[in-house]
Amino acid sequence: MAGDGARPARSFAIVLIVHLAVLVLWQVAVDAFHVPKFILPSPLATVQTLGTASYAWGANTLVTAIEILGGFALGAFVGVALAVIFSWAPLVSLVLLPLFVTLNMIPKVALGPLFIVWFSYGILPNILIAFSICFFPILLTTARGLREVEPDLLDLVKSLRGSRWTLFRKIQLPGSLPYVFSGMKVGAILAVAGAIVGEFIASERGLGYLMIQVQSSLDTPAMVMAVVLLTLLGVALYGLVLALERLFVMPAKPKGPSHAPHPPDAAEDHS
Repeated sequence: MAGDGARPARSFAIVLIVHLAVLVLWQVAVDAFHVPKFILPSPLATVQTLGTASYAWGANTLVTAIEILGGFALGAFVGVALAVIFSWAPLVSLVLLPLFVTLNMIPKVALGPLFIVWFSYGILPNILIAFSICFFPILLTTARGLREVEPDLLDLVKSLRGSRWTLFRKIQLPGSLPYVFSGMKVGAILAVAGAIVGEFIASERGLGYLMIQVQSSLDTPAMVMAVVLLTLLGVALYGLVLALERLFVMPAKPKGPSHAPHPPDAAEDHS
């Protein structure tokens, strides 16, 4: 329907207007109150730092993007794979899941010096830090989704003598996809935090490393610009997850005049 198609465009327009209004208010407030640039730069002063060639914005942004995407992809793969193993082997889940819970309690900042000793400086330790932060929510939500299968469907597959693979492919996997993408949304946010923590501790490149370098000269506009670029990277990754969710978890369109109620979105549990 035309109304359904116009709703996302209207929502996007509202979001865009709100963000632009915040930028305008920010610029006006800084100019009106003559706020020093080293305390709070205006949006225009922040954007102007992109012209500073010595900061190598493109190269540093690319390094951070690789770390975020690499840590997130590894976390999604390991988290989903372990959740599937746990659903097929309850004994393995009983043994390993409490261990993962304990390991997840370790402050990830404390792992930075160890990763330097084990892997030296570079992109790899930052990918691993991002992975260590983002994979656990994906593991938990996917495992929950694989467990929450309607008993009637299980009885139906068993009565038809369906194999475990058939049960997984036809029932468990489709039913768990909302939970998988719910965990991936949380993981996308945490992957950005993990990558920047890694760059603060053990890095020679990246936006986090650049923030540490410009901090000594009180170049606040450059620090704010790095934060903006980090935010854009996180938004892009989150948008990618949303696009994949809409591709693989499409709600069934009603065929008649009556509209069946939609099941609750699993992502609401993590918002």
